[in-house]
Amino acid sequence: MKSGKLLIAEPSVFGDQNFHRSIVIMVENKESGFLGFILNKPLAFEINDVLPEIKLSFPLYNGGPVEQDNLFFIHNAGHLIPKSTKIDDKLFWGGEFDKVVALVNDGMLSHNDIRFFLGYSGWSDEQLKQEISAKSWVVVENSLDSKILSHQPEGLWKDQMIALGGQYIIWSNTPENPYHN
Repeated sequence: MKSGKLLIAEPSVFGDQNFHRSIVIMVENKESGFLGFILNKPLAFEINDVLPEIKLSFPLYNGGPVEQDNLFFIHNAGHLIPKSTKIDDKLFWGGEFDKVVALVNDGMLSHNDIRFFLGYSGWSDEQLKQEISAKSWVVVENSLDSKILSHQPEGLWKDQMIALGGQYIIWSNTPENPYHN
């Protein structure tokens, strides 16, 4: 699977605490497996709650169940952040963190330019293939490009269900927990 693709959680993963209604952007494909970040699971605190050297408030997201004590970030500022890894033509991940702190504190990076995560989502090659075959995920191109960073997380899964069309449209209107209907 190519970096930059989105994994959209199928409605069938209800009850999965990590991936229910998740949208994951794939950022790396290596022989050891795949790495991505959940884009639409904001945490109850912000980046400056865990890193006081960042003076501005930025949402912090649950990137996935792996290494949740580590901070990661994706951004559209590869030209400003040395050692960034290219995801696609407009998105990057990682890079020199001291430079990120300076750019954020100087107002050079906004909420539309960068997203911070605790943890990541990871799969071995075979594991991801099995999950896709089992219809746990729909794989699509990231049609939002770098605008994915500014998209409101609450509506991202629903919007992707609508974009898929067909049988997915009905799922876009179901409540978060169908038992509360």
